[in-house]
Order: sequence, then structure tokens, then C-alpha cells
Amino acid sequence: MFDETFRKMAVELSYAKGSVQEAAYELGIDSSRITKWRQTHKSPVQLTTTASRLTQEQQLIRRLQKKLKEADPERDILKKAVSIFSKGARKSEMVRV
Repeated sequence: MFDETFRKMAVELSYAKGSVQEAAYELGIDSSRITKWRQTHKSPVQLTTTASRLTQEQQLIRRLQKKLKEADPERDILKKAVSIFSKGARKSEMVRV
């Protein structure tokens, strides 16, 4: 379905973005496809040259951005849980009165 040139470009984009999901979203395809393509097109030289081009500050920024992306959904879940529990607490207070 996708030609070899497109696959290589998608893999390179995923490394440049630092995220398979971001690249997949931008290209409008499923992230599992890019993951599979990365496994077949993986080159240790490509990985080290990409990482070595980044300064320490850029690497730190990339790591922190990744952690933030992971923390955002967790925060949203906790907000919803607090909202649900606080509604339940208000209902139980009304019943007691």
C-alpha cells in the first residue's frame, strides 16, 4: 500500500519528532505501522547520529517533553476522579441532613 520511499520518510519523521504517535498523526496513519517500519529500517548509525546532533540541553528538553506527555493524561484522570468523588461526597452529605 505504501511505497518504500514513504516508509523511510515516515521512519525518519518519527525519529525527528521523537515520537511515533506524533509522526503517525501528522501523516494520518496508524502508529503501529510506523513502529513496524522502524524495526525493519532501524539503523544504529542513524540513531547515534540523530542523538549526537542534539546538545545536552536539547536532549534534556526532549526527555522532559516526553515525561510531560505521559503526565498530562494521568493528571486528567486524577482530576476526573476527584470530581467524581467530590460529587459522591456531596450527595452523601445531603442524605444525612
